[in-house]
Amino acid sequence: MHYIVEGGKKIEGEVDVSGSKNASLPILAASILGEKSTLYNVPNIEDTKTTQKILAYLGCKVVKKNDKICIDSSSVNKFEIPGDLMHKMRSSVVIAGAILGRFKKVNFSYPGGCEIGARPIDLHLKVFERLNVNIQEESGKIYCYSDELIGNNIHLDFPSVGATESAMMAACMAKGETIITNAAMEPEIVDLQNFLNRMGAKVQGAGTNSIRIIGVKRLRDVSYNIMPDRIEAGTLLCMAMVTRGNIRINKVVPEHIRLILYKLEECGAKIYEDGLSIILEAPKRIKSIEIKTMPYPGFPTDMQSVFGAMLTTSKGTSIIIENIFENRFKYINELKKMNAKIEVEGKMAVIKGIKKLSSAEVEATDLRGGAALCTAALSANGMTKINNIEHILRGYEDLDKKLNTLGAKIERCK
Repeated sequence: MHYIVEGGKKIEGEVDVSGSKNASLPILAASILGEKSTLYNVPNIEDTKTTQKILAYLGCKVVKKNDKICIDSSSVNKFEIPGDLMHKMRSSVVIAGAILGRFKKVNFSYPGGCEIGARPIDLHLKVFERLNVNIQEESGKIYCYSDELIGNNIHLDFPSVGATESAMMAACMAKGETIITNAAMEPEIVDLQNFLNRMGAKVQGAGTNSIRIIGVKRLRDVSYNIMPDRIEAGTLLCMAMVTRGNIRINKVVPEHIRLILYKLEECGAKIYEDGLSIILEAPKRIKSIEIKTMPYPGFPTDMQSVFGAMLTTSKGTSIIIENIFENRFKYINELKKMNAKIEVEGKMAVIKGIKKLSSAEVEATDLRGGAALCTAALSANGMTKINNIEHILRGYEDLDKKLNTLGAKIERCK
């Protein structure tokens, strides 16, 4: 599939932000730990669809109505994640933590997802080993089993979001106490904690670098509302910026994107907050800035490429340093086809702003890189064709429809 984007249209108006992709996936996985879960505000995207397919394969009864998903996990009878679904997305590995928590065993293969650099699952396996899990690898498959999950002190070598989530889910029903240090602090970790505690788990400390979990024997039925998608919020704000528009985004938590808002103000935006809404007025010309990606609460790597696209039309020279994933700059070669002036030196991208990008035929190489190309295409002269939008559909709900209601002209084609 591909998008045809007619550039030069201002992104203006009002739009609601969808539920968070990065919060929905671990919470969907964690539903395995209980029996019945009702989830609201789940985005209708390819990654949540894949997760639901995995849950159904395992024996869950999954019923979807609009943005509500009802999951009955009482009849789960499998503990192996199918390889074809595992390969579709990197985050599928967190489901292993939930299966372990419930059955004390799980089999899976190495996951897939966006090719944005080395994202080994070693941290997940180390977490499992610390919880008294035996691990064997054979022919690309991983076999995990334990006579009894036992709580322990777990120190993460890197504050990995996925490994933190795996540890939280596996430890929820382990015997005794687990303390995770150097834990990831993202808002999505807090959302997972809130969901687990609503089920009757005993988790505290999410949002800090130390999380304490006391294992319980049983979890109860739950109804839960997923947090807004902070990356979608940031993406929409950047799209308004690059087209010199004014936008109001609703159903967003400003504190979740505080550093993004600071950087947009540094670029010249005027930003106003109104409860769970943000209003942005773009400047006539974007100012150049410097960005360094870091684990939360630092600047999110997921926003790096979208900012990179926005800064191609800034005044002056901008610098981006990518400290998380070494292949996050793959989108830059595609932006160069649109006449962007960018040079990459190792972890650093140097962007010399120009007044206007040119239209071209480009390829989305990953989820956020695809969003970057959409951002660039909205401001370019003429018609831009973006191929491989399957990457974009993994993480953005109805992006083309939302943008069209805001004044864009985008057509999705098969």
